[in-house]
Amino acid sequence: MTGEKERAQEQSLRFTVLGPVRAFRGEEQLSTGSPQQRALLAALLLRGGRTATAPELVDALWGDDPPDAAIAALRTYASRLRKAFTPHSDILVSESGGYAVQVGLGALDIDVAESLAAEAEKARHSGDRLRAHELIGRALDLWDGEALAGLSGPYATTQRARLSEWQLVLTETRLDLDLELGHHTEVVSELTALTAAHPLRERLRELLMLALYRSGRQAEALAVYNDTRRLLAEDLGVDPCAELSDLHQRILQADAELAVSVDDRTHAGPGFVRPAQLPATVADFTGRVAFVEELSDELATAEGRVMAVSAVAGIGGVGKTTLAVHVAHAARAHFPDGQLYIDLQGAGPVPAEPNAILGAFLRALGTPDSAIPEGVHERAALYRSTLDGRRVLTLLDNARDAAQVRPLLPGTPGCAALITSRTRMVDLEGAHLVDLDVMSPEEALVLFTRIVGAERVSSERDAAMDVVAACGFLPLAIRIAASRLASRRTWTVSTLARKLANQRRRLDELRAGDLAVRATFELGYGQLEPPQARAFRLLGLADGPDISLAAAAVALELDTFDTEELLESLVDASLLESAAPGRYRYHDLVRLYARDRAERHQSAAEREAALSRLLSFYLATAARVYAMERPGDRLGDHLAPADHPGLVFPHQDAALDWLFTEADCLLA
Repeated sequence: MTGEKERAQEQSLRFTVLGPVRAFRGEEQLSTGSPQQRALLAALLLRGGRTATAPELVDALWGDDPPDAAIAALRTYASRLRKAFTPHSDILVSESGGYAVQVGLGALDIDVAESLAAEAEKARHSGDRLRAHELIGRALDLWDGEALAGLSGPYATTQRARLSEWQLVLTETRLDLDLELGHHTEVVSELTALTAAHPLRERLRELLMLALYRSGRQAEALAVYNDTRRLLAEDLGVDPCAELSDLHQRILQADAELAVSVDDRTHAGPGFVRPAQLPATVADFTGRVAFVEELSDELATAEGRVMAVSAVAGIGGVGKTTLAVHVAHAARAHFPDGQLYIDLQGAGPVPAEPNAILGAFLRALGTPDSAIPEGVHERAALYRSTLDGRRVLTLLDNARDAAQVRPLLPGTPGCAALITSRTRMVDLEGAHLVDLDVMSPEEALVLFTRIVGAERVSSERDAAMDVVAACGFLPLAIRIAASRLASRRTWTVSTLARKLANQRRRLDELRAGDLAVRATFELGYGQLEPPQARAFRLLGLADGPDISLAAAAVALELDTFDTEELLESLVDASLLESAAPGRYRYHDLVRLYARDRAERHQSAAEREAALSRLLSFYLATAARVYAMERPGDRLGDHLAPADHPGLVFPHQDAALDWLFTEADCLLA
């Protein structure tokens, strides 16, 4: 029980402002004090990690009439918040007389909502309205009543109004998508309530008119317009906007196009719907011949089997999605009844819910909304029934774990599922598992050349090889590095190679637009439990090509059983590789990231202690090997005493085997 409490205390902090201002450590809600203290916390959280000066905070909390002791009160509030956040009090930073709160990725609900809304916008622009609708719904679900509930002060009042407006805009977007997807009947009651609450909001009136008209209620739709025109004239002295007037005229003319939703136009025609949801494959897909053949052969045999399931796992940025999409496109002929696709968001803070995904899949397969049940088990059963007799490929991208995937598997003859995940799905029954490794040096150079251009690379081939080697032959890193070079005509390949040669700056250099190697690793690291994260950080400090289980146990101050369990869980999460039984290694870029995390989250004393334990272990064991090889030699007596007894070997051959195996680690 004590261990469980300690683990709970080590869980990361998360915060909410889309409702009451609250702080949580795991599932435990922390006390954030008085309303004024919560107002300070809210003001800092909403600045996105930027420092707020003391005068700015005084103005935010008290406006034009601050108390005489306002600055002292701020210091008191800050001190109490730090105490409440223990042992993560360092997230509240004092800087130049001001304060800042620096939260982790996905730790603040408004950040998650903004990310979901941005992704929904992209999905809508690409034509995936079902995905956009789901993402907007998840963003809106993060609201828990009124934003910044119960807080006073000018800043809270202004921000509350801003967040309420944004919530309403998101609601309008979701309702607009509802209408595009043909859900006009279902949204009439919600729109009626919203227009009553916001009578002067013309966009809501427009959506209500359209929903009523498509539900066969033309007279009511026209009545909404007349009511709106009267209200605007009486309250504001203006006419309805052009969009509302245009819709009114189209309803009067019984415009045939108006009566049909976008979704109805898309899926019109005889027979069942054949979805074709696969994303576009990349034009510069390179290499991976063995993996393409392995997966293609697996999918090609799906017709004669109950269900073909292949799960591709690997480190973030290794190209799992690119490979899966390429293979899925190549296999389309084997699945003439359609291809389904969904990004399960498994590496992010809010993974997609199977219930919502099943609803989207059923609609894509032609099931009307009225026929889709509520529960996940009922939806999964209907999904399998709908696929019965069809040959459909389902690409489940970026899965968190097997539990998220199981309800989404077709389970019928002729169908197949292709899954990508950072987690090795050893618990997914009957799955064909594929571990995707980094590119070969030759493949990496070809990819780099395709993006940069053969003319620039041919004259600096050695420098180009230095670049892809610095990228650890990781496809994402190579693509970022090549894209940076391609956009800078004054750079040579050697210029880029010199920039990437600096290990301390390498992860910062591997960023281009919204692509960043560090951000990819952060997604996986953010899902680790505290003991896993500690092991990941500390073992990254060790030099050498790999590390043995025994050495890792010493560095972590754990027994070998617990250490092996931790390291194998990091292997399953694709943050560590099992080089051989009992030996583990990092990808070069992951090691740099682990060291960066260690510098940020472990004190210098903790880092030095871990390395000291490891060195003592190596010293004591090497001395024992030397003594067995040269009995009576007194050289070992002159070595500094080791704090660790070292390993004990049954015979001289075993001792020498250890020495030769660990030689590179010892020299490093």
